Formats: sequence, structure tokens, C-alpha cells
Amino acid sequence: MTAHRAFVRRTALSVTAGAAALVLAACGSDSGSGGHDMGSMESDSSPTATASAKAGDHNDADVDFSKEMIQHHRQAVDMAELAADRASSQEVKNLATKVKGAQAPEIKTMSGWLTSWGEDVPEEMSADMGHDMSSAMPGMMSGTDMDKLEKASGAEFDTMFLTMMVEHHEGAVEMAETEKADGKYGPATKFADDVVTAQTAEIKQMNKMLGKS
Repeated sequence: MTAHRAFVRRTALSVTAGAAALVLAACGSDSGSGGHDMGSMESDSSPTATASAKAGDHNDADVDFSKEMIQHHRQAVDMAELAADRASSQEVKNLATKVKGAQAPEIKTMSGWLTSWGEDVPEEMSADMGHDMSSAMPGMMSGTDMDKLEKASGAEFDTMFLTMMVEHHEGAVEMAETEKADGKYGPATKFADDVVTAQTAEIKQMNKMLGKS
């Protein structure tokens, strides 16, 4: 009888220990899952934003938007760098600095998304390409446009830069609206919404500088 009680007690302890182990394992799993979700949220909002961009989180519209907007942003940065050197107005120089400061980090963010999706990041536009992607993306300047801008100076440069950048921004807003409508990846559609807000405001600012307000 004593032996039987001892066996029953050992069995009960074993079951209790097993149940406790299962509970701890479940808690550890939940905790790990929660930690991963938080990490994903943090990576989505960070400049590199790569960890959570899994295959099921995005669609073709997100890929197209990221690839095209990278090239679009690169040209805007090129234009802004020209303005930093050649603009005669300090107001134009300040705007150019603002454009470059905003869009250069965004290029890195979108490149991170593409890499995490297993997609190629677009190559830098070479001189041979001549920025002739204007037919593929709204608002892109042609090689001829960029040549004219590079050769301009003084007040002529300022007017040309502002006029071109307004068109460039309008193209970016159009691309962003398409992403908002068709995209699936949350950070990309949120970014597109931010592009619409920020660049619409800058369009108004530039038109005012051009005397068109």
C-alpha cells in the first residue's frame, strides 16, 4: 500500500512538472512572439526597415513603387546638389538642402525593403542613361533638361530649378497616390501618404517663390 502511494505520488509530481514545463514553454513562446512583433514594428519605422518586409507582406505595386521612387528620389537629390552649388537665392539653397535631407534617407529605406523582399535595388543612373527615364515615371527630367539645369546660373538657375522641381514633385505625388491605392505593405503606403503631404506643401512653397501663388 505504501509502495502504491509512492508510485501515485511520483506520477502526480511528474504530471505536474510536465504541465509546468508546458506552461513555461507557452509563456516563452508568447514572449518571443511579442518581442518579434515589437522588433518588426521598430524596423518598419526605422531608416533601414528590413526585418518585417516578408514576402506575404507586400505586392507588386509595392515593389514597383519602391524601385521607381528610388530613381525618382535620386534625381531630386542630384538636382538639389546642383542648387546647393549654383543657386543665387539663399531661399532656393535652403529648399534644396531640405529636399536632399529628406529624400536621401528615404532612398535607403526603400532599398532596405527591396533587399528584404529578395528584389534588386535599381542601379545608379549612369551618365549614359542621361536621366532619360522621364517616359517611364511622371515628373522625371530628361537628359536634355538636366543638361540645361547644369549650364544655368544665377537667377536663371533658380527659376529653372524651381520650375523643374515643381514638376518633379507633382510626379512623385502621382506615384504616391497610386501606391496608396494599390499597395499592400503598410510602411510603404504610409510613406506614400507622407510623400503626398510633404511634397504638396513644397509645391505650394515653390510656386509662391516663383510668384505663382
